[in-house]
Amino acid sequence: MYRVQVYNAEYYMPWNEFVSRSKNGTFLFHRDFIEYHKDRFQDFSLLIFEGQKLVALLPANKAGDVVHSHQGLTYGGLVINSNAKLANVVAILKAVLAYLNDNNVTTLYTKTIPHIYHQIPAEELEYALFIANAKLVRRDAMSVIENTYAIKVASNRMEGVKKGIANNLKVQESDDFEDFWQQVLEPNLLAKHEAKPVHTVDEILKLKALFPNNIKLYTVSYNNAIAAGTVIFETDTVAHAQYISANADKGETGSLDFLYHHLITKVYADKKYFDFGISNEQQGRKLNQGLAFWKESFGARTIAHNFYEVQTADYHLLDTILFNSGTNL
Repeated sequence: MYRVQVYNAEYYMPWNEFVSRSKNGTFLFHRDFIEYHKDRFQDFSLLIFEGQKLVALLPANKAGDVVHSHQGLTYGGLVINSNAKLANVVAILKAVLAYLNDNNVTTLYTKTIPHIYHQIPAEELEYALFIANAKLVRRDAMSVIENTYAIKVASNRMEGVKKGIANNLKVQESDDFEDFWQQVLEPNLLAKHEAKPVHTVDEILKLKALFPNNIKLYTVSYNNAIAAGTVIFETDTVAHAQYISANADKGETGSLDFLYHHLITKVYADKKYFDFGISNEQQGRKLNQGLAFWKESFGARTIAHNFYEVQTADYHLLDTILFNSGTNL
């Protein structure tokens, strides 16, 4: 039997320790990361126990009668360890849905953790959701480079690299998040999308202080000003571009192409995956072709990131799938 418990501060250490030894957890699931924006979300994270043993986590928040695998995180779902087998995860999902249903939650909206972030295969939840009649409600297209099978960088990107060399550009790791936010990132997002960064500069500085080995800023300067920059979130298997931004003269200076060529071929050449993130909008229904093309010119190709909606009353569907007729080999 599995027991479900809503997170509270007494579980801070057990939660973080479980994430650190899980097969699909990253620093985004550390409580310090989840709680940096706790004023925006009603936390409803869950711990799942088998007896006294913690066996799974669900970073989550609640909005009305809906629980979301945490809306403040890029990816999510059940965090499990390498001992969890498929039948265990099916039973864990059943326990979670039954608990939510008993507590007047009608719907669980869950994103998944893309496989590139897994230490070992960990897609048991996707199968369990299928059995529970979960509805696929969103699919993002991530642009990812797999460094064990690198695709040659396109000639048009190399033209930008050559411009960067001619302009004597240099890439540096920087702690000057404020200048990057104020001089490049915020003006660009406002001009192009009438939007603001997901993180304020104060929030990213706080996160950088909490996770100095996971959050890094790389910039390129031209004429004594930041010409381009990117914030990278590093996990064990992935370098993920959280923010990408450059000044309007990037075509003339080659700043952005130069920056990314350096990161992909030098800084993160030994990382298993380089994740540019998504190039779609409107819940995955619209594709920014120009942005996708730029990423693909570096050798990135597409990985799907799935989002599901499941009715908690359907937990009983998970009762009937398990059977044992012996080992059929």
